[in-house]
Amino acid sequence: MARQIALITGGAKRLGAASATLFHRQGFTVLIHCHSSRQAADSLAEKFNQERAHSAFVYAADITRPQEIRALAAEITAQHRQLDVLVNNASQFYPTPLASATAQEWDELMGSNLQAPFLLIQAFAPLLAQSPVASIVNMIDIYAERTLAEHAIYCAAKAGLAALTRNLARDLGPKIRVNGVAPGAILWPEGGQDNASSIVDATPLMRCGTPEEIAEAVYWLATQASFITGHILPVDGGRSLTIAGN
Repeated sequence: MARQIALITGGAKRLGAASATLFHRQGFTVLIHCHSSRQAADSLAEKFNQERAHSAFVYAADITRPQEIRALAAEITAQHRQLDVLVNNASQFYPTPLASATAQEWDELMGSNLQAPFLLIQAFAPLLAQSPVASIVNMIDIYAERTLAEHAIYCAAKAGLAALTRNLARDLGPKIRVNGVAPGAILWPEGGQDNASSIVDATPLMRCGTPEEIAEAVYWLATQASFITGHILPVDGGRSLTIAGN
């Protein structure tokens, strides 16, 4: 088989960049999707290509727009004619208090966290099915099954993605495995450090995780867990054990 190919959405920064780096280190050709982070994506791809020529490619698309997903799938299919791993990492995250939440915020959060992964899987399923080791990993969140104050839309979207992961594992088997990773406290959003210490104190491992630890879970599910499908792996230092209501 030719060198395996992984597409990572939102692959230019943070968890996506960590996953792209690990897949590349393990010998994959990496397709880095970005939207507004083209400069960071180009820099990462340049670094990879200096290490191994023609091993990284950048694709820009707004995956909240169905027509851009279709165009992305057509371009990648025409250029590579192969895809072995799809990592649905791209996401938007921000609070939506009930009293002030808007329809636009609903569309943005549902579009990036739920609609886009579904449409990406739909668009790439025929290409993935041609691979003997096809795998999809969806980036979910421990709050898909818990509550997070003033983040109802985000949590609902991630809960939908968790359900989608389980359903599509049935629908796409046996050719394509579908799993999810549910991170806990990894990287704080800007301005979100105020309650960081209390969250860490409530985590059994007493620390934040790292992007590299999430990437390791993504890579393991995608390439090593050959008899696992339809499961969501929490990578949260045990935090989900201590959230009220567990």
